Amino acid sequence: MNTQSNANADKLSITLSLACVIHCLLMPSFLILTSGFLAISIDNELIHKVFLIIVLPVSLYALISGYKNHKISSYLYLGISGLWLLIFAVFFGEGVFGEFAEKSLTLIGSIVVAYSHYKNYQACRELACDCHE
Repeated sequence: MNTQSNANADKLSITLSLACVIHCLLMPSFLILTSGFLAISIDNELIHKVFLIIVLPVSLYALISGYKNHKISSYLYLGISGLWLLIFAVFFGEGVFGEFAEKSLTLIGSIVVAYSHYKNYQACRELACDCHE
């Protein structure tokens, strides 16, 4: 296992999670500012699914390899819980519970995933392993 790629995967996962939060918070403002002109050409559900396709493997890789390095299972479980929230939001959120629930689940899931990767990164640094230098 390449330990430097684990550090990069944690950083990338944090970035993707924060990008998801920014997307959720700023997309309504963006659509208002463009007067809905681009709303027709942007498929919001497609964007969510693409994010999910990218986030899942990167996050799982970073969380699992981080666990193998520092053996702290709570960060792994926390991150997987956040990923489940994201999956649930994409596939069931708006259709079952409405748009507000979808955005809420996405925001909470993204924050949980970002936090778990941050703690994963911190744990490796505190244990002085070579993976996060």
